[in-house]
Order: sequence, then structure tokens, then C-alpha cells
Amino acid sequence: MLYVRGHPTDYDDWAAMGNTGWSYKDVLPYFKKAENNERGADDYHGTGGPLNVAEMRSNMPIGDVFIDAAMQVQMPTTKDFNGEIQEGLGTYQVTQKNGERWSAAKGYLTPNLGRPNLHIITQAHASKILTEGKKAVGIAYIKDGKTVEIKAEKEIILAGGAFATPQLMLLSGIGPVDELKKHGIEVVHELPGVGQNLHDHIDYVVAHKSNSRETMGISLGGVVDLTRGIFEWRKNRTGIISSPLAERGGFLKTDPALNRPDIQLHFVIGPLDDHARKTLLGHGYSCHVCVLRPKSRGRVGLNSSDPFAAPLIDPNFLSEREDVEILIKGVKMTQKIFDAPAFDPYRGKPLYPVDMTSDTAIVDAFRSRADTVYQPVVSCKMGIDPMAVVDPELKVHGVDGLRIADASIMPSVIGGNTNAPTIMIGEKATDMIRAAG
Repeated sequence: MLYVRGHPTDYDDWAAMGNTGWSYKDVLPYFKKAENNERGADDYHGTGGPLNVAEMRSNMPIGDVFIDAAMQVQMPTTKDFNGEIQEGLGTYQVTQKNGERWSAAKGYLTPNLGRPNLHIITQAHASKILTEGKKAVGIAYIKDGKTVEIKAEKEIILAGGAFATPQLMLLSGIGPVDELKKHGIEVVHELPGVGQNLHDHIDYVVAHKSNSRETMGISLGGVVDLTRGIFEWRKNRTGIISSPLAERGGFLKTDPALNRPDIQLHFVIGPLDDHARKTLLGHGYSCHVCVLRPKSRGRVGLNSSDPFAAPLIDPNFLSEREDVEILIKGVKMTQKIFDAPAFDPYRGKPLYPVDMTSDTAIVDAFRSRADTVYQPVVSCKMGIDPMAVVDPELKVHGVDGLRIADASIMPSVIGGNTNAPTIMIGEKATDMIRAAG
């Protein structure tokens, strides 16, 4: 739910790679077009768009403690991560409306369900792009155990994301020849970049227990607070039920000489372990530390030619030493915030104690517990180089009638959460498709 666009230079980097029309100046109008920011319109924000962007409606005081602590250790603050200056810590805006998540589906699909030119098929699994020579002519999908084929009059637009889009391309015979032959798939078009260059934000969580019920947690008192929160949300659409849990955070430089932040923090108002898969009794707080532009590169491939089989996903995290070094610095900066006096009334034992004076100990912790923060991109990258999958018009190189409009086309990961940038890609793709007639 966090509304984050990334740093302006991220998009200028895209343009510098040969992606004409994708500089920050070019994409800012599409961010504004998509947005209905409840703060109002200005040079950086829009109103009237399908994606509602709102202020936090939670009232958990621990979030303010995080900002107070950051100020006590001379960390910068900001009121708008998507405005003139990204650097700093503060409160995230969220894609919510009236205290409830406002997804891309709610913004774009739900209001248009009655349109005659929109037909949604649910509980269906795309299995193959149908081709005639080097032209995409339709899609096959499986529903209720039966394969159905539908034909396209003009174009097919894939929007399966950084994992499903390259998987479908490979299943359809479009991709690296060795990968296709390994699974007995007939080569329709050799395109070596499909599934390659996977970027993802490597992330490490620093977590502390707490005796304070001003943090979230599992306890008898916590159950009472949560029950009250349910009634508050139903009555006022405010409170803990409206919270995305990662309420505060922001962007910092691990080296003052950098021209832009290289780490992002997500402060969580409860104790977090293994993406909340592990149940923790008691209360606490935690903070994600994310390397914004990792150098490590992974890939997406196939485990099988069965379309229902999960794709092979190898993020290849921490394979580049520079990523490790940045994460070490970011974790130490986060611990400095947690050690500030503002946390004195709340601080408990660390969930996973680590000797912060030993880089070796910190790296050992990374190797055992660092993980994705759910922002995979670049597996079908846009560009003009030999490993590019789509051109700057999002058309697949060498295959007519096929475009991709999702996070997989990013030529490099942006410095922030990828939801808003992916929606921007969809808005820009819409104009390209319309212009093609």
C-alpha cells in the first residue's frame, strides 16, 4: 500500500540506456495522471486519477517515536518521498481510500466492469502465447481442466509480472535457446534476455521485543486492542486496522557523498520474523533495511514445461560484495536509530542479537535471514542492447503483435517500492497502444 515512485534519476538512468521517452520528465505526467492525491495537486502530484493516495489513518504512537529517534541521531526527515527531495525519514502515503486498500483493480477495473469492451475471465491460467511465424496471434488458457484459445485482432499485452511474464514467454518458445531445448520446447523466437537480469531488493529486518502495548503484538491486551481497533475501523475507518504496518521509514545515504539515497527503511509497528510466517508472542517493533540498487543479478527460468509448475526463481542475492557492504552500513544506521533515547521506554531485547561491532557477525546474519522485500523486476527488460526483451514502445523484439506492460520491463530497479512505478508503466503503455491505432 505504500505510495513510492523512486528517485527521479532512476528514470533518467533508463533514458540514458537508450530508452527514449522514459526520463523523469517524461514519466512524471503519467504518475500525476494515475494519482488522486488527497493532499491536492502540485508540481509533483495529481488529482482525479484512478489511484487514490491518502495519509495514514493509524494512530499508533510508536511510529512517531521512530521519527523522534531518527532526529535525535541527526538523520534527515522529509514530508514527501515523491516530491522535490526524496532523502529523509517520515510517514509514507498509502494507496487507500477511506481507510481501505485501494488496489489497481479497484482503481481501474472495478469502476469499468460494465463496459462492453471489457471481459474478465477468472480462475483461468494462461498457458501459451499462440504464434504464426514471428507474430503473436492469441493466447491459450486453461479453465476447469479445458484448454481455450482466444485470438487477438491487433495486439496481446502481457502483464503477468516479473515471474509469470517470462515464464509464459518461455513456455511459448520465446527466450534463450538452451533454456527452451532443455525442456523440449520448440523454439519460436530466440530472445536471450527473457528471464535474465532479475533484480530484487535484498532486505534485512532488525527487530526488538517490547513490553509496551503501544506496539503491535500477540497478548491478551493485544487482542483487546485489536478488537477495539476493529470497531474503530468500522465506525471511523481509522486505527490499527487501516494500517499497512510499515507506517514510517524513508531513504538514506550510507555515504554523504552519494548523489541519491542507497538504502530504504520500512519501520514496522510490530515484531516481524520471516515475513510474519513465524508467530511471535508478545509485542515489539522492527525495521526493514533495503539495498535500493543491488548489483546482484538473478534469473527466472523453467522447472518444467508444465504451465502449472512454479517457475525457477534464483534472485542470486548477495552475490556482489557491494550489496553486502551497503547492507552492513544500513543495518548499523538502523540500529543507531533504535539505540536513540526516544526508544528507551519501549526497548526490549533484540529478537536476533547480533554483534554490531563485528561485520563478520552481521554478514552471517544476512546469510541466514536476509530475504526479498517483494520487488522483483527487469526479467524482460526494456532497451536496445542484445539482452533487451522489449523496445521503448514495450514491443517484444522480433515478435509482432506482442507487448509487455509490467514490472518485468524495467531496465533497472528503481530506488523504492515498485507498485506506483508499475502502474505508471501501465498508464504510459496505454498511450502507446492508442497511438498505434
